[in-house]
Amino acid sequence: MKTDTFSQKVVLITGGSSGIGKAIGDYLTQHNFKVYGTSRNSTGKSSNFNLIDLDVTKEDSIFKAVNLVLSKEERIDILINNAGVGITGPIEETPTDEIRNAFETNFYGPINICKAVLPIMRKQNEGLIINVTSIAGYMGLPYRGIYSASKAALEIAAEALRMEVKGFNIKMTSIAPGDFATNIASGRYHAPVLSDSPYKKSYGETLKLMNAHVDAGQDPNMMGKAVLNIINEKAPKGHYRVGDLLQKASIVLKKILPDKAYEKMLMNHYKL
Repeated sequence: MKTDTFSQKVVLITGGSSGIGKAIGDYLTQHNFKVYGTSRNSTGKSSNFNLIDLDVTKEDSIFKAVNLVLSKEERIDILINNAGVGITGPIEETPTDEIRNAFETNFYGPINICKAVLPIMRKQNEGLIINVTSIAGYMGLPYRGIYSASKAALEIAAEALRMEVKGFNIKMTSIAPGDFATNIASGRYHAPVLSDSPYKKSYGETLKLMNAHVDAGQDPNMMGKAVLNIINEKAPKGHYRVGDLLQKASIVLKKILPDKAYEKMLMNHYKL
């Protein structure tokens, strides 16, 4: 087996029991990394790598998991903030508690895990943090506005944190996937399509379209390959995107098109 630059380094992946996190963990394990994945409840879940309990919305759970890895390995070389939750619905009709939960999981969770791991990496005088965000975080998508906002918040915070920790030889980057064939659609919160809602028709049809995009998504193993490439780079960029050509092109188009033209393009895409 080929020995990579960071072989035998310790990797902590949040949300590692399924989907993209599991694919990344499996891929890095195959390339001779010591991987610890996390799940809110790891009991009875099979994995090719170590799986431990961690709830990213609870700070005591975060520190317990980080200290467990540290007690076993005495270091954490790479943190991959992958755990996240999907949420769809008209913003007007999305319960505030569900909005808070999305931000607790997609934004506050990764930030708190960074807080727990950064002192370790600073003591080591090296480390790499990869935040898994989303191409949806680059634009406000209809009926996914809360999800887009939570991922955009993590992208921007990571930009600032990247500069703050650079002097400690700690590298930070964000990788934004598009639609991948995972179980995220079944696990995310869907605001119900209410029979008396003014959004009934447009939201109902958009929800079907979003689920179809996930079902037809690309192989999550692509993310494993992309993460390994980032790990092996001496100086990772601030942002990476992994998805089909149309999804990545949508980010470029947002930069160059007038706001109204871009909005019209999105609305036509979602048949609104």
